[in-house]
Amino acid sequence: MTTNVAYTDLPSLVGSNLGFTDWREITQEQVNTFADAADDHQWIHTDPERAKDGPFGAPIAHGFLTLALLIPLWESLLDVDGVTTKVNYGLDKVRFVSPVKVGARIRMTATIAEVTEVAGGYQLTVDVTIEVEGGAKPAVVARSLQRFYA
Repeated sequence: MTTNVAYTDLPSLVGSNLGFTDWREITQEQVNTFADAADDHQWIHTDPERAKDGPFGAPIAHGFLTLALLIPLWESLLDVDGVTTKVNYGLDKVRFVSPVKVGARIRMTATIAEVTEVAGGYQLTVDVTIEVEGGAKPAVVARSLQRFYA
């Protein structure tokens, strides 16, 4: 469910949990495409047959692929009216807590920790957790910085 808010109301979001995104399946095709883009073809990601006998029992997504999905997942949680530009400003902290096996489904939850004014806009500090369906631990825990400009 997407939270819709006016740009001028962003400061009121401090402490708000935005709920969960829809589930999203991680496919071998995604993993292979990411491997090509990142030039990271380690067999635990790209060789399903060999990965069956590896430490995870299946091929896994790159941690940075899972992290990269933060942006489309984030955009499904928050829609801000009255902005001209949205910027992924960076990350203050990232941990890859558990692997994401190919075929698994992930979703994200986000809580707005801070909203601060920056030149021409607002910066949101967002605590995000990307979880794996049925997993005991999250896949990624991060503190994301998002900027919105009017």
